[in-house]
Amino acid sequence: MTEAQIEAKLVRMVRIRGGEAYKFTSPGEAGVPDRIIVAPGGKVVFVELKTHFGRLAGLQRVHLDRLRALGMDARVVRGWEEARALVEEVLPAAVKKGGGSE
Repeated sequence: MTEAQIEAKLVRMVRIRGGEAYKFTSPGEAGVPDRIIVAPGGKVVFVELKTHFGRLAGLQRVHLDRLRALGMDARVVRGWEEARALVEEVLPAAVKKGGGSE
């Protein structure tokens, strides 16, 4: 599965469960995490998505470390299984909206 496919499935699952998965772009600042998951109750997670064999670039590592130093939840997720587990952790199924299946 490609990184783009993992990202699309993550976004869909987050939205079905009542959260948002904003695309994080920062003009002039390369290496920011791919998505920001925002869940009911104020839970926010910065997510860098990778395939099982994808590698973090130096700038990606720097940004994740900076976010963590600021007290943020910033994670690297490798593959669909880890992405699904993250969404299940952050957004329990009880908050589902839209009636669709994952």
